[in-house]
Amino acid sequence: MKIKNIYIVFLIISIGFMSCSKTTSTSAWKSFSGDKRIEQRVDSVLKLMTLEEKIGQMTQFSANWSITGPVMSDDFQPYLEKGLIGSIFNATSVKGVRQMQEIAVEKTRLGIPILFGQDVIHGYKTIFPIPLAEACSWDLEMMRRTAEIAAIEAASDGINWTFAPMVDISRDARWGRVMEGAGEDPYLGSKIAEARVHGFQGGSDWKSLSSTTSILACGKHLAAYGAAESGRDYNPAELSEHTLRNVYLPPYEAALKAGVGTFMASFNEINGVPATADRWLLTDVLRNEWGFNGFVVSDYTGVNELVPHGVAKDEKQAAELAVNAGVDMDMTGATYIKFLNESVKEGKVSEKTIDNAVRRILEMKFLLGLFDDPYRYLDESRAQQNTMTPEFMETARKAVASSVVLLKNEENILPISKESGKTIALIGPLMNDSINLNGEWAGLGDRNKSVPILKGLRDKYQDTSVRLIYGEGSTITETTPAKIAEAVSAARRADVVIAAMGEDFNWSGEAAVRTDIRLPKPQIELLKALKATGKPIVLVTLSGRPLDLSWEDENMNAILQAWFPGTQGGHGIADVIAGDYNPSGRLVMSFPRNVGQIPIYYNQKNTGRPVDLNNERIDYKSNYLDTSIAPLYPFGFGLSYSTFAVSNVRSDKSSMKTVNDKITVTTTVQNTGNVDGEMVIQLYTRQLWASVTRPIKELKGFQKVSLKAGESKQLSFELTSEDLAFYGIDMKKKTEPGDFKLWIAQHSADNSNEISFSVSE
Repeated sequence: MKIKNIYIVFLIISIGFMSCSKTTSTSAWKSFSGDKRIEQRVDSVLKLMTLEEKIGQMTQFSANWSITGPVMSDDFQPYLEKGLIGSIFNATSVKGVRQMQEIAVEKTRLGIPILFGQDVIHGYKTIFPIPLAEACSWDLEMMRRTAEIAAIEAASDGINWTFAPMVDISRDARWGRVMEGAGEDPYLGSKIAEARVHGFQGGSDWKSLSSTTSILACGKHLAAYGAAESGRDYNPAELSEHTLRNVYLPPYEAALKAGVGTFMASFNEINGVPATADRWLLTDVLRNEWGFNGFVVSDYTGVNELVPHGVAKDEKQAAELAVNAGVDMDMTGATYIKFLNESVKEGKVSEKTIDNAVRRILEMKFLLGLFDDPYRYLDESRAQQNTMTPEFMETARKAVASSVVLLKNEENILPISKESGKTIALIGPLMNDSINLNGEWAGLGDRNKSVPILKGLRDKYQDTSVRLIYGEGSTITETTPAKIAEAVSAARRADVVIAAMGEDFNWSGEAAVRTDIRLPKPQIELLKALKATGKPIVLVTLSGRPLDLSWEDENMNAILQAWFPGTQGGHGIADVIAGDYNPSGRLVMSFPRNVGQIPIYYNQKNTGRPVDLNNERIDYKSNYLDTSIAPLYPFGFGLSYSTFAVSNVRSDKSSMKTVNDKITVTTTVQNTGNVDGEMVIQLYTRQLWASVTRPIKELKGFQKVSLKAGESKQLSFELTSEDLAFYGIDMKKKTEPGDFKLWIAQHSADNSNEISFSVSE
């Protein structure tokens, strides 16, 4: 393919700068790679650019799409043809991406390639369980691998940047975007952020970005988007700096240390300052304190929204606030391209600020190899070979099974053996549904290709002694006497009922906030009718958030929380129901008893009048009049078809120093049941006194261990003094002396294996 001469010229010039220039970088710019050769190439391109072209690199537009391909709006095409676009969002397919890249590279003055972004959140075409579900597997390698597969598929379709992982801590199940994250715990959230960054980007080294199977990751939403008041999307977050630093910021910093190339500023404000205009957050903390040298992008029209937020009088001032705060790229708002040229001339934005933002963007394009070959991702045959392969399907199926959480299993009703000879009534609006399985943010996944639970169970039990009967009973939001009668008739003819209930996929995700997180009334009506038959009921719940399952917990015989499981949902769930996979999932968000408990999370503070959970009726304590303060199901909880015992917890010493010290804790874990299985062993600590109040428990380690029936293993955990560091009264992160408790537990409410130790200066 012929490339414009000017494109070849500036490549030659850029190579020439490597040999003839010591450095042309300004002292304020520190490159992401630290590679002088790349720095010089970046600066050689920058020297060729006009101010308008520089600002164009800081501009992202969203492509509009028809069924057959890209449709560029009137205000989009002219910017592209003038070389005034740095990135395009939502352009998909090899053909569509190539069409736009050709314009950028071959028909503009400098031929600078475009960076193509897409929301690849939990899969591109092979859709994996929603991130909240995957987090419940506590399997970091599996999560790294699913992100890697998503990157392979997306890169094969021309995408080279994803707006993931979302690393927001989520304590409020009303918020629809809990489905995108890893739950309520900063330690686990940090580990998952690291795994997913490595999966998308191919590793922790920037050199891995040059692979055509890797894509650029984006840590979002900086910061504390999950702390929005009332669980309402875009709402303010009122947080002390202690809470911000000790709870909400750690997963972002973990993503940075994992090598993430970009961050996204959040929609919300923190303590009166919208993140998009927060220089303290984006420059003082992110760049100067943490040392981030990639680039920051706004969220969708986030710059424009500084006007309704009330910190900018118009979009011109909004652009100035954002770029001076540290936002390098304007996502779809067009404020930079419209106003920053004038702002520079007026002295309200320095050209040095513009230059450094552009350097960061150009460097990522060099690291991705786009300057060397703008079409390196674009190969139709490669796209076909790397999409929904048998290997990817098998990984997706395993991801489903490992993400399912068994919440209740009365009298061991599950699993239902293929040799049991039972008749099973398969009931419910989500039993024969494929559309909802992918959940929200499902990439380009074909919802019609997702495997319904009904098909998964039929395939599982075909040619066995098990007999299946199907009756829908209701839709997600409606039922009729006739539909209920059909379902009840099926139940009466069965030995056991499996009911698939839950949410519509549109009820979670962005701008999908619910104040009632119970199952819809028609589904409860159906369950009550099924219960009246006297037959045992297995409830399979599909949702994008923790639900209020208080009634279900009292009335159902077994409950499987299956979330939105993705492409292989039916097969993975069937593997669990039939016992071919022993459930190992553990909750990463607490399930409330009712919406009035929200926000609810395990790592709460004690208060001066703490509640004794064994006697919550004592007056003038921090309790409720009408329910327990404890969650229905706590963080870290999940059942298995086997049982496990933790014993002989001990440490190699009873004290350590605040700096450069450690203790080693060992324990014996035994599978005390008759079925092979996996257990997530969790280490929690509590500091009893410090300069500021500390949580009643904090996760500090975990291991997922596989044990055969009756088998025992000895596990060791290393706890360093640095693991105990936090931001204290002086707002400095350090380990303070104090007395500690430590638990090796099966979940956050398990206090059965406790030891004490101390930390001294």
